[in-house]
Amino acid sequence: MYTPKPMDVHHIVLPESLLQLTEQIAENVHENWAANRIAEGWVYGPERDDDLKTTPCLVPYADLPEEEKEYDRHTALQTLRMIVALGYKIEKGNML
Repeated sequence: MYTPKPMDVHHIVLPESLLQLTEQIAENVHENWAANRIAEGWVYGPERDDDLKTTPCLVPYADLPEEEKEYDRHTALQTLRMIVALGYKIEKGNML
C-alpha cells in the first residue's frame, strides 16, 4: 500500500516577498489544472460528475469558492517551502 511521504517543511518560514508569490502561484496552479481538464473534455457544470466530465471549478480563479482557492494556496505554499528547504534562493530579477 502506498504511504505518502511529503517533505516536512512546516518549520520553513518564508520571507514576506515569497509569501506574496503564493497567490500568484495558486492562480497559475488553477489555470494549469483548468487547461488540462478542458483538454481532457471536461466542461463547466453546477456539480461534479465524472461520467459527464462536468465540474463547477472550471471558472476563473477569482470566481472559485474560498475552499478551492485554499487548496491551490496550500500547494503553492508547500512548493515554495520545499524549494527553500532544498537550499534554493528565489530572487526577483529580469526575465530571460
